[in-house]
Amino acid sequence: MAGAGRGDGKGPAVGKLESQIYCIKYTLFCFNVVLWLFGVSIFALCLWILIEPGFNEFMSVLSLQQYFIGIYIILIASLIVMVVAFLGCGSALMENVVLLYGYIASQIATFIFGLVGATVVLDFSTYDSSIQPLIRNSIVGLMNNPQHEGSRAILRMVQEGIGCCGADGPMDYINLNKPFPAECRDSVTGNAYFHGCVDELTFYLESKTGWLAGIVLAACMIAVINAVISLVLIHAVKKEEDEAIAYK
Repeated sequence: MAGAGRGDGKGPAVGKLESQIYCIKYTLFCFNVVLWLFGVSIFALCLWILIEPGFNEFMSVLSLQQYFIGIYIILIASLIVMVVAFLGCGSALMENVVLLYGYIASQIATFIFGLVGATVVLDFSTYDSSIQPLIRNSIVGLMNNPQHEGSRAILRMVQEGIGCCGADGPMDYINLNKPFPAECRDSVTGNAYFHGCVDELTFYLESKTGWLAGIVLAACMIAVINAVISLVLIHAVKKEEDEAIAYK
């Protein structure tokens, strides 16, 4: 270990470098604790989205399972983050160069994995994203199949539950020559809902995944910082070893 044999017989430069290494490695330790807390938070949010009563079934009946692709990617990434954070703490405290290089590689993988997961989640849960054509196709398909009791029940559940009408608004029923359903009207005012289910359902999904994507991107930033600090620590440890040899 790089820190073995420190003490008497070494010059002031080595002593100063030891202090710097001490500061760097405990800074890295603290950042890894923060990264581990991010990992736990991300894992908990993903589980909440996946097991929330009724939500999974709701997305399934609308054929919107693509939304969960990014959630599963992030869930796996959060498990990796929690394991890697322990690796980072150990490699920093031990000042082991080989472990630190492995840790840097893991931080790069964490950054890439997290970025991909956040990108997929945002691409299937935000306004003007890939999820909106899928929602529109599902709603229009249900509207075009009013004779099927299951389709009517699903459409009624969506429009009543979210407070929307049609795919893009009440005019969809007129354009499709379909009867205007009672669930398209506000139960208090009696007025038709202005917004279509595409926009309202997208806003609903945004509210569920906005915080998740934000925390994932913050964790990606921490991973980059950890990689940089690890490189600085490696350089300092190697320099300390060289100077210790020079003073022998």
